[in-house]
Amino acid sequence: MADPAGIGMPAVGLGCWKAEKGVTEEVVYNAIKVGYRHIDSAADYGNEKEVGAGIRRAIQEGLCTRGDLWVTSKLWNTYHRREHVPLACQRTLDDLGLDYLDLYLIHFPISLAFVPFDQCYPPEWTDKPGNAGHMILDPVPYRETWEAMQTLQESGKAKHIGVSNLTAQSLMDVLSYCKIKPAVNQIESHVYLQQPGLVAFCKAHNIGVTAFSPLGAKSYVGIGLATAEEDCFLEPALKSIADTHGKTVGQVVLRFQVQRGCSVVPKSQSIDRMKENLDVFGFELSAEEMRAIEGLERNRRFNDPGVFARGWGAPGSTIALVGHPIYA
Repeated sequence: MADPAGIGMPAVGLGCWKAEKGVTEEVVYNAIKVGYRHIDSAADYGNEKEVGAGIRRAIQEGLCTRGDLWVTSKLWNTYHRREHVPLACQRTLDDLGLDYLDLYLIHFPISLAFVPFDQCYPPEWTDKPGNAGHMILDPVPYRETWEAMQTLQESGKAKHIGVSNLTAQSLMDVLSYCKIKPAVNQIESHVYLQQPGLVAFCKAHNIGVTAFSPLGAKSYVGIGLATAEEDCFLEPALKSIADTHGKTVGQVVLRFQVQRGCSVVPKSQSIDRMKENLDVFGFELSAEEMRAIEGLERNRRFNDPGVFARGWGAPGSTIALVGHPIYA
């Protein structure tokens, strides 16, 4: 498969966000069996032990070797301090049962107070179990976190390091001091949020772009962050393009991303859908079709770090600063 990032990362990966623990091992195993070689995981997803079990099963059955796979994981917000970065990476490696990661990303540019593993893991957007929506911010300079990430790459624990949810402005800051520049910026991107300026900036600086939630609202309707009417699969223009190529709308929107130089990590538990999502290399969208899809831009962001940093903005949510009282 094509490698838009230029670092050996397959263009289409399996996203593991929201994969339930009870089925994750089977999903990952089946994905590898049908041809996936790129698995996108994260500590925050809470299923890395199950992801690792699926990988081990596939390797043990001879479906692949470790070297055939590209495994990505992400550093959670509560581990941004220099001393916590290697601990978090090692916990991820232990859960996955791996010696190294192919790519390790800083999940969000939001630093929360450290939560010990034995107290709550993964802590998600909280400071302790049963306290969802109540966060304690611990402002750690992004530079400190990035320097610790560089040490991980130098040690071999992560073959490549990168970022997620960063803007061009934030990337410019990282580029001003980094010894090792980010290999990838993983961002929300779908036909309603294409972020062309950010994609162009990353390309200009040889930073790969991975589009998460490339199918759009489908990832968010069930958790109340999108409405069913925002499903891009309802778009007449996309249906027409899909019919022209004898493909599905899902394949068209994934092809759009790959054709403009981004990798994608759609999530599916269906073997048939997994196969469909991989099958985006046997056709090409015309310049006119690409322009038609570009015209669907709405600047509609479903996964907004700014909302999380405000404590979700829901009634009863609280957010505090280390050493200061709760202020919201």
